[in-house]
Amino acid sequence: MNKTIAPVVAAGAMALFAIQIGLATAADEKAPKAQSGTSENIPPAIRYESHIAAGGAPPVGGKLVNPFSGNSKVAAAGEQMFSAMNCDGCHGGGATGFAAPSLADGRWRYGGEEDELFQTIYFGRPKGMPAFGGLMSADDVWTVVTYLKSLPVPDDEPTESWVGK
Repeated sequence: MNKTIAPVVAAGAMALFAIQIGLATAADEKAPKAQSGTSENIPPAIRYESHIAAGGAPPVGGKLVNPFSGNSKVAAAGEQMFSAMNCDGCHGGGATGFAAPSLADGRWRYGGEEDELFQTIYFGRPKGMPAFGGLMSADDVWTVVTYLKSLPVPDDEPTESWVGK
């Protein structure tokens, strides 16, 4: 390389590097900051018995708590949301089952506690249950969970569980 051009090229490269650093810094300042697990939109890492942990030691996690538990007005809104989000398209009207399992019979593949239902709706499950966490806020998910937990379990189930027999 020519001795007179080398300093110009080096200066140009340094200028481009400085511009890239400045752009990266500006982008970092505009990027959303990491939030703790107590944010309304991001559920904390949780721990419950339905999880299967490698090595037999589940990671430490918090406990999700439904802020609307037992609230009949929120349950009524949850019924409307269940329909509006087309949950009844798979789980049937009244969540009694259709192409997807009944959510009103008291039997749950991935756990029927409120925090487990939240995880199922928010993150989805294999073989058919889509994740709604990108479409619904945490409060909306809790609203649907409140509705599901308000459904009366029928006295006479049409089928019996074969697990443990």
